[in-house]
Amino acid sequence: MTQSQPPSSAAGNIDSDNNTTSEAQNPITPESISKKLKERLGAIHADIVDMSGGCGQAFEAIIVSPAFDKKNALARHRLVNAALKQEIAAIHAWSPKCFSPDEWERKQAQA
Repeated sequence: MTQSQPPSSAAGNIDSDNNTTSEAQNPITPESISKKLKERLGAIHADIVDMSGGCGQAFEAIIVSPAFDKKNALARHRLVNAALKQEIAAIHAWSPKCFSPDEWERKQAQA
């Protein structure tokens, strides 16, 4: 009788030694989050800051997207959370601030 082998990391995207996903191979960075927000939400501005000192576990974000037009804060956060579902599940803290282009323009004019 042969012993069954655990799934390889390539087949299941899981490292059988420590049951971690391929996040270690593709760390979450401000750049990767920004890219996904631009691709998935059409963000015209995505300022992502790693607040964890570089370990990629806590991020603050300012996100400007036309997708936020006529949406309240909860609906905006839901859009962002859906767009970044895998990333948010893998990090410790996520704090987005979401603006429509008009709101962002007014905010910048006040500064």
